[in-house]
Amino acid sequence: AEYMGQQISPKEAGNNLSPLHESNMKQRAELMLRGADRINCREFVTPDDVVNGNHKLNLAFVANLFNNHPGLITSGDPIEGLEDIVEETRDEKTFRNWINSLGLGGSYVGNIYTDLIDGYIFLKLFDIVRPGIVDWDHRVNLPPYKKLGGQMKKIENCNYAVELGSTMGFSLVGIDGNDLYNGVQNLTLSVVWQLMRAYTLSILQKIADTTEKDMEKYIIDWINEKLETAGKTSHLNSFRDPSIADSYVVLDLIEAIQPGSVNQTHVRMNAPLSDEDRLSNAKYAVSIGRRIGARIYALPEDLVEVQQKMVLTVFACLMVRGLQNK
Repeated sequence: AEYMGQQISPKEAGNNLSPLHESNMKQRAELMLRGADRINCREFVTPDDVVNGNHKLNLAFVANLFNNHPGLITSGDPIEGLEDIVEETRDEKTFRNWINSLGLGGSYVGNIYTDLIDGYIFLKLFDIVRPGIVDWDHRVNLPPYKKLGGQMKKIENCNYAVELGSTMGFSLVGIDGNDLYNGVQNLTLSVVWQLMRAYTLSILQKIADTTEKDMEKYIIDWINEKLETAGKTSHLNSFRDPSIADSYVVLDLIEAIQPGSVNQTHVRMNAPLSDEDRLSNAKYAVSIGRRIGARIYALPEDLVEVQQKMVLTVFACLMVRGLQNK
């Protein structure tokens, strides 16, 4: 990975092969990930994942490197069909990143709409969010699917996924299995978002004894108590709080969870902050949050724009990391 990172990295990033001289494998992995961070590709993995050879997470990490810095040399001739390529939206990237970060045992999602249509990955996600909810022996049609009757088997899986979503209290008005099988974009994204949110809250519920109804208040109360205990002046009122846009509260929380992790020289404090300053702070906050072991799958832009749903996941993932210190 270090050889590849040095090869594809822009010169101004300053990446080189010096990490290869580090004999401690975990520290070498951390240095490699810092190089990835300099080209905005520190995604999915921690040093432990690299050292332990976590196949799925490492595959997602390398795929992300290729997506952002393919390093391909073209002839300059127009490529037939290129005009038909639709760029992945931010939400689509976030949801796809989240799914792949879970390591679904042989399943990898390259396209959020075409790779979920058989319902099988949906069912895997439901089983991760609420273990045991899926009746694998009697209700699930496993791949591979035969040409004759295969479509019906896939739709049955999708119908079962919608049924499980209803059981878990998801908002699924107007959604049925055919919508998931046909990859209807807004409806597919709605189900994946609710699964992702339920996943984050389920992790918290395993650690903290509280109901989902009180979970958001519980997270905010924990954050403010953590900040106050650490002597921080920042305060969080809600996940719509406009102050989130500068990422100071996120960085303060990271520092409260793991003192010494935030280098203040990398934080832009000049007032008033420009959009570029806010994005820089958000990128740094997401990067450092992942570096301390929080499985943050939101994007920096979500913090800058104070996207409530994704902001919640950032703080929830950091809370999970903070509670692990106990």
